Amino acid sequence: MNQRTRSRAVDLHARASSNFADKLAQTEALLKRGASEFAPLTHASSLGAEDVVITDLIERLQLDVSVFVLDTGALHHQTVALLERTQARATAPVRVFRPAQTQVIEFVRHHGQDAIYQSLAQRKACCGIRKLEPLSRALAGQRAWITGLRREQSAARAEVELIDDSEFESTGRTKLNPLAHWTWGDVWHYIRERAVDYKDRKSTRLNSSHVSESRMP
Repeated sequence: MNQRTRSRAVDLHARASSNFADKLAQTEALLKRGASEFAPLTHASSLGAEDVVITDLIERLQLDVSVFVLDTGALHHQTVALLERTQARATAPVRVFRPAQTQVIEFVRHHGQDAIYQSLAQRKACCGIRKLEPLSRALAGQRAWITGLRREQSAARAEVELIDDSEFESTGRTKLNPLAHWTWGDVWHYIRERAVDYKDRKSTRLNSSHVSESRMP
């Protein structure tokens, strides 16, 4: 994506809320608090727009927060390219977790490469192998994790809290959602103002039906 195309793409979506400065301050305060009170803390990045904002904030604030990405084996080439650029400039390692190859091979052998399109059960089984198992490894030993969930993303996420303890009893972990109160326009306003590297939204759409690009739970 050349600079002119990039500029048009950002300008199309960048529409900051009137209280964006307050939202940003609240987000930064939450990230600082998380690094202090919930260590060890990690950021689960899908390399989507929300997550590149969070990773940029972690870097700018110089927080002791690790970052990881799930590579299910079906990432779009633009996502892989962004991952490599992110790893190259990050001050701390950006870890990549992949599914167990033997499990993937066995699943494909018995159900085929396109099993996720055949039934909900097959899709859940594939998700378990390609996403949930490596996610459990990524979160092992962490007291909390950061996601890019926002209330505006869907009706199911309309009540997303900045600090979510709903799974603490079952997992022992807290989930931090520092952009929960941001709008889509806020996200792209930040990307434009801070010149944050990102991937073309078209590449996300091409894989949106696959677990590889789905939002973290």
